[in-house]
Amino acid sequence: MALSGAPGCRAGERGPRWRRPWKLLALGLLSASSVLAAAPGAGAMSREEKRRLGNQVLEMFDHAYSNYMEHAYPADELMPLTCRGRVRGQEPSRGDVDDALGKFSLTLIDTLDTLVVLNKTKEFEEAVKKVIKDVNLDNDIVVSVFETNIRVLGGLLGGHSVAIMLKEKGEYMQWYNGELLHMAKELGYKLLPAFNTTSGLPFPRVNLKFGVRHPEARTGTETDTCTACAGTLILEFAALSRFTGTSIFEEYARKALDFIWEKRQRSSNLVGVTINIHTGDWVRKDSGVGAGIDSYYEYLLKAYVLLGDDSFLERFNTHYDAIMRYISQPPLLLDVHIHKPMLNARTWMDSLLAFFPGLQVLKGDIRPAIETHEMLYQVIKKHNFLPEAFTTDFRVHWAQHPLRPEFAESTYFLYKATGDPYYLEVGKTLIENLNKYARVPCGFAAMKDVRTGSHEDRMDSFFLAEMFKYLYLLFADKEDMIFDIEDYIFTTEAHLLPLWLSTTNQTISKKNTSTEYTELDDSNFDWTCPNTQILFPNDPLFAQSIREPLKNVVDKSCPRGISRAEESLGSGPKPPLRARDFMASNPEHLEILKKMGVSLIHLKDGRVQLVQHAVQAASSLDAEDGLRFMQEMIELSNQQQKEQQLPPRAVQIVSHPFFGRVVLTAGPAQFGMDLSKHKAGTRGFVATIKPYNGCSEITNPEAVKEKIALMQRGQCMFAEKARNIQKAGAIGGIVIDDNEGSSSDTAPLFQMAGDGKNTDDITIPMLFLFNKEGNIILDAIREYEAVEVLLSDKAKDRATIFKDLEMENMDQKSSENDSHKPIYEEAPSESQDAGAVSEEPKGGGESSAVGDADPLSPSSADSASVSVADQDPHTPGPAGAGAPETACTPGESQPQEQNTQTEANSKAHWDSEVQPMESILADWNEDIEAFEMMEKDEL
Repeated sequence: MALSGAPGCRAGERGPRWRRPWKLLALGLLSASSVLAAAPGAGAMSREEKRRLGNQVLEMFDHAYSNYMEHAYPADELMPLTCRGRVRGQEPSRGDVDDALGKFSLTLIDTLDTLVVLNKTKEFEEAVKKVIKDVNLDNDIVVSVFETNIRVLGGLLGGHSVAIMLKEKGEYMQWYNGELLHMAKELGYKLLPAFNTTSGLPFPRVNLKFGVRHPEARTGTETDTCTACAGTLILEFAALSRFTGTSIFEEYARKALDFIWEKRQRSSNLVGVTINIHTGDWVRKDSGVGAGIDSYYEYLLKAYVLLGDDSFLERFNTHYDAIMRYISQPPLLLDVHIHKPMLNARTWMDSLLAFFPGLQVLKGDIRPAIETHEMLYQVIKKHNFLPEAFTTDFRVHWAQHPLRPEFAESTYFLYKATGDPYYLEVGKTLIENLNKYARVPCGFAAMKDVRTGSHEDRMDSFFLAEMFKYLYLLFADKEDMIFDIEDYIFTTEAHLLPLWLSTTNQTISKKNTSTEYTELDDSNFDWTCPNTQILFPNDPLFAQSIREPLKNVVDKSCPRGISRAEESLGSGPKPPLRARDFMASNPEHLEILKKMGVSLIHLKDGRVQLVQHAVQAASSLDAEDGLRFMQEMIELSNQQQKEQQLPPRAVQIVSHPFFGRVVLTAGPAQFGMDLSKHKAGTRGFVATIKPYNGCSEITNPEAVKEKIALMQRGQCMFAEKARNIQKAGAIGGIVIDDNEGSSSDTAPLFQMAGDGKNTDDITIPMLFLFNKEGNIILDAIREYEAVEVLLSDKAKDRATIFKDLEMENMDQKSSENDSHKPIYEEAPSESQDAGAVSEEPKGGGESSAVGDADPLSPSSADSASVSVADQDPHTPGPAGAGAPETACTPGESQPQEQNTQTEANSKAHWDSEVQPMESILADWNEDIEAFEMMEKDEL
């Protein structure tokens, strides 16, 4: 999202009221930047430091792009751990994620305009020639309409936009004759069959060769699509129509947007996540600004900026008013029910909402943008990356991080809006974390688990399309650019579309006179550019004053939402009772329950049962609070049951040429050494045992002694394998799955249980690797023979690994075994769903030792019940020490502060050794050369 369109400003119009508004906003931003940069104590970053960081972004891009071109092209994406291309059908299916892959060199097309933004015009010219020559869009493959539109159609249009710009400048692309636009038009026609529905909403998938209805299409039976999937088409489709003069594309995209608008929930003005494409009924009735809805809102505002149609701004402002009224609970953005918007639909947030502060900048609403961005940054400082989802008390809900760019996007726009150098430091942190934790010899690997630092063998195309674009622009000055970025607007995939399209080939009526809008405060309909004195106050500490109250929101306090009843009354001293705070022994809490229609029953087994009767509540608002409380209690109960499971562990290859950059997600064991209490982990060279299944006495103990034993799953109990290798002198064990092709990418976390007997005699750590991850170690052994790994609860950074190695060398003078002695230190751990398996019958089968969680749900339309364990009167929360609310007590925040300080010191050490650019090139040159010598399918 570019700042090309100013808040409330329309592109392309002239006259005293409509002066090139995107230029006007740019001047306002420059003014704000100069004021803040000159302020004493503002901590302005030097021009030299900005230039150094900009150059570092260029080097990082080169590392990712060159590895894709060398190891993956013409495949759609790079698999950076195994240094090969991801070809759909040749790798285990990842479900809907693979719908973005269409055998059309996705990453190259998605990266085209990034090359020009980063001043790599020669590489851009070569890339365009490759796309024209090699890419085939007529493949018999089913793809996502949404992903193909934003990545491929958007990539072709963005490439065409900058190609004609370069051609006009006269130095590059003189041979170009609209070839990318011709390909975009061909692709547009291939997407049109998806719109063959009575509603005008597109099917979620289409076959590039056969469309939807054809017998060989293998799609067209779906009934639902997400709101963003159907509502994120207008920019690309309208641009295609404006470029080509063919109006059908813009017409279809407008019809889909019109239908969604008409189906909004009229009392709340919110839309749901999923809609039936035939009937228009809402399938999922929760509403937020994250996954499933996000870019629908984004495209309403940007369609107004790009196309100049007032109806799009009116719709956006109507929705935005509802978002700020119901979903925004600063600094949080929580999903609600569209029919009962006072009721939260869930107690966690997904990472895609990180784009929203940037959209608020375009709207001109800076304060809430700063608040939400700061909250997200605090989460990143805690986990190094933004987890795919996290709870309202900032625990990890979904631990993955596929290197998403939305937070970098909002960081860029907030810096442009405020000029506050704080956001340059935020960008510097993002660069450091990417290099420190995600960089691998063949590119950048997504994080499988932000808690352990384990990697996933994927590098999505949006990483190159968006992340490096926003990071480079953050540190670039105007003179660093070869064109004016303010003449363009960014699509949701950060592709560039020129603003002059607003006055080109206008074949659609601008005003939708048949649509009714909810009457709102006039302030939501600012038709002129905002006064920069209001949007950007002449106070260099403006943004800092908003951030300051939130700087410890993650580590030291639990955010509390404001009571909906209090909001309606305009006053009220106390927030509503939350499930995490409830104490059955607190008389005040019992009185609040009574007002909400919730009664408490003491059971004979010591538990208490909660039952809600909405008709007994003091008011309808209290009844809604009661229903929310019951839902939170059910979710809390389920979460506590899950927390009895162990979190994932990490196997990190630390020997040459990996040096800790390859991290594999490992399943834990319910016996043996607890790695969460073993700060140093267990480090040693690996050795394959005989017999390989480890089910009898080890016949090669001399090869296993003081090593980490590798063995195959099956034939006996896990605990029996552990006892046999421990007897042979092993310091740890790794069990490798015998199911060919199994992978942590597609299978749930596997947890090894004991054998039903006392396992206190097992003292070594045991971890489980799926077949794909295990083969990475086995291939490394075949290539390098001596392979050293680190078994730990969380991956270590390079500085720590080398420091530990130096200490080991010193300690070996006094004792050969010191490097394997456990150093115990209590550390908090977070949970993830895991399946515990205690035994393995022959044939590879297993029996589960973990029972299903007891179902808890409302017992009738107006009542609900849930049972919770009786509590210690001095312990908040319904289930004692396992309750999630204890994560926010001051006592438990201290270890996190210590960890944060340690990480900060590590970062300082990383930066202080040598210049980062030189360090990367020097340290990793040998590794990269080694990888280039490997065969294509080997490590």
